[in-house]
Amino acid sequence: MARAIVLILDGVGVGELPDANSYNDQGSNTLGNLARAIGGLKLPFLENLGLGNIIDIEGVKRVDKPKASFGKMAEMSPGKDSTTGHWELMGVILKRPFPVYPRGFPEGIIKEFEQRIGYKTIGNYPASGTEIIKKLGEEHIKKKAPIVYTSADSVFQIACHIDVFSLDELYRFCEIARDLLQGDHGVARVIARPFAGTAPNFYRTKDRKDFSLKPPEPTLLDRAKDAGFEVIAIGKVDDIFAHQGYTKSYHSVNNLECVDFVIKSLNELNNGLIVANFVQFDMDWGHRNDVKNFAKGMEEMDNGIERIVRNLSNEDLLFITADHGNDPTTPSTDHSREYVPVLAYHQNGMGSNLGVRKTFSDLAKTAARYMNITGVYNGEDFLNLIIK
Repeated sequence: MARAIVLILDGVGVGELPDANSYNDQGSNTLGNLARAIGGLKLPFLENLGLGNIIDIEGVKRVDKPKASFGKMAEMSPGKDSTTGHWELMGVILKRPFPVYPRGFPEGIIKEFEQRIGYKTIGNYPASGTEIIKKLGEEHIKKKAPIVYTSADSVFQIACHIDVFSLDELYRFCEIARDLLQGDHGVARVIARPFAGTAPNFYRTKDRKDFSLKPPEPTLLDRAKDAGFEVIAIGKVDDIFAHQGYTKSYHSVNNLECVDFVIKSLNELNNGLIVANFVQFDMDWGHRNDVKNFAKGMEEMDNGIERIVRNLSNEDLLFITADHGNDPTTPSTDHSREYVPVLAYHQNGMGSNLGVRKTFSDLAKTAARYMNITGVYNGEDFLNLIIK
């Protein structure tokens, strides 16, 4: 009847990694800096679990007897994007980073893409998604030319107005790009970015779709599914793992809706694995340096996590972690190369200090041991520090 639940607070890091200077992320500390910027966070439930025992967080006290075991984890894979972080949390450590394109994609790639889709493109430079449709939206409509752009992440993004190209056409363009972008140009994600409206009030619709690379080896999700467990993917987990390794998914980009999906899944699942991603910290607030709403989101999530814990059974093992940092207080709007927190809660837990883990994959190894799943080779499990 073993169940493991992994909650990934997207972008909620806890301080720069030793190699942060290689990524221009010196001084990044998403939770620490956020708390200082607003004069203290109010996270009473996470405080009782032991969040304040991991690092100093203004407003979140250290407690003598935390209800969860606590620590932080270093990323062993190079890079700092969501795909890399999620894959490592599920047991896959990359040897080289995904490619990024600060000066846009090579001419040969763009020409091949245009030839395959049958249209010329415009753009091809790093940009904010909301800004590039303001700048190029009218030209896109006039020329019927898909907008191609990237960011600091390893992404190939295609923006099309829904009155110019249907969603099916846009998704077909993305499938073509995904097939093209392999090997040395194997970006982590190709992203469909549909938009609507009229100038100057263009707006992105909710029909974004990600086309991810497949993990290079089986993940904890795959191993759990192959072992006969039910595996439920929540949030953007289905996209990030290229729509493999799960038996059911609830796709959402809203944190509180994802909380509801976790609780729904707990009521559906007798044994198995639940992996949930809460993307608003990253997508809506971290990338936009929105300190106020990032803090509000953390306080809402504190209540959400309390609701989830109330629905756990005595045998459930719950992990709370993140995939990278995204410090909204720094000038950068990019992800930040940070440690991530780890809280591990079990009804019979010891509230131990897990220390600094060498890789995110320690979490996968621990969950696999708890569920008696074989085939997760990376990481060192810390189950003996969680449960008596």
